[in-house]
Amino acid sequence: MHRILRILALCAAAGLLAACSKQSLRNAWSTQEDQIESFIQSLPAEGDAGNPDALFVHDIIYNGGSSRVIMKDGTGEKLAKGGTVSFYYTGYVFSGSMTAGNIFATNDRQAAEENGWTVTDASYEIATVTLGSGDGLVPGLRSGLEGVRAGETCYILFSGQYGFGKRPMGTVPGNSALLYCIKVETVSN
Repeated sequence: MHRILRILALCAAAGLLAACSKQSLRNAWSTQEDQIESFIQSLPAEGDAGNPDALFVHDIIYNGGSSRVIMKDGTGEKLAKGGTVSFYYTGYVFSGSMTAGNIFATNDRQAAEENGWTVTDASYEIATVTLGSGDGLVPGLRSGLEGVRAGETCYILFSGQYGFGKRPMGTVPGNSALLYCIKVETVSN
């Protein structure tokens, strides 16, 4: 009888620990989502009249846990599931801001050079994916790309809930919020 009580107590403790761990993770994701929203609100809402190339918020799209902040409008058709998109990207581990020290990957030569980034997709080849399951994208990036148009420049942000998951991926810690700066070249549905 004493052994059964001990086993039940251990099972209850394990269940309590798992519940606490899940709540802690939900709290972390909520904090990340607050940081994302704060960052979005800090972006310039109007262009610089003296600089026609200045980026500013044109629109914000929320989809499937992702926030897509359109900084330069694109043209043509919107990317749909099953459509193909070609783009340049710079990926950041997001902790409230975009800094050179937070870059974890890029295929954009200009972004790499401007940020002194040397560990990258050395060929700087454009990324081309067909949007849908099996595309190799993390869920947050997949949801964020849906609806982009050729010529668009955008930021796609999402909490660790929609990123690489609990395991570290290269220099990206587990459950990290991510920000991708995306420059869309082509869209074809």
